[in-house]
Amino acid sequence: MPTIDVNGARIAYTDTGPHDAPTVLFGHGLLFSGWMFHPQIAALRERYRCVTIDWRGQGASPPAPAGYDMDTLTADAVALIEKLDLAPVHWVGLSMGGFVGQRLAARHGELLRSLTLLDTSATAEGPRKARRQKLLARIQQLAGIKTVLPQVKPLLFGPVFLADPAGQAIVDEWVRRICRVDRGAVRRAVLGVACRQPITGELAAIRVPTLVVVGADDKATPPPESERIAAAVSGAQLRIVPDCGHTSTLEQPEAITALLEKFLAGAC
Repeated sequence: MPTIDVNGARIAYTDTGPHDAPTVLFGHGLLFSGWMFHPQIAALRERYRCVTIDWRGQGASPPAPAGYDMDTLTADAVALIEKLDLAPVHWVGLSMGGFVGQRLAARHGELLRSLTLLDTSATAEGPRKARRQKLLARIQQLAGIKTVLPQVKPLLFGPVFLADPAGQAIVDEWVRRICRVDRGAVRRAVLGVACRQPITGELAAIRVPTLVVVGADDKATPPPESERIAAAVSGAQLRIVPDCGHTSTLEQPEAITALLEKFLAGAC
């Protein structure tokens, strides 16, 4: 997997599809990697250049000593876009990737063709939820991610998906991948999410075509969070996916891919 050195960190990425086509750049959610978009990339790679970025200390990106806050991750994304000469890109961000995407669109709109926000939020984390996240992050650092899976899985995946035997292989693959990630880096990534600053005051500055999508059963960033974003961004489209939790790209891949294909075609 190729890497690039940006802002004092080594960042892993993937790059598939024709390089003369419009670029779709995917930013993953917490505890995942660019792998979470593999169904969408499989459908898009013949028509678009598909690039994924693994945030610091997650996926194939090695741990960094600092810089897990959303502003630094945004700077990492800007650096990747500029070093690979990708601009303007269609940004597709889920959860944590959406936190970054909103900052990119509001502050660096010239780098984007469009913005797709999946299962994300513009607000800061509530105090009670942030305390719980910090506690779980500390426990997994000491004892491993498997010790907190009973608490984490219902936040990351919806009840319909977890009850479906067909979803078990995907959950198993996710567990296998997250178990390979440095525990300290996972904790720092969780703290970056738990302590993030709100971006609500900057949403009006977003001028690129925007699609906001959320699973109806998302517990981590419930539908009202997406509704607030869509209401604040001029012209934004809002779609709610039934029988779907937080990790929509894997839980309802066909539905997400169909929404994305239609939106991208209109935003080119």
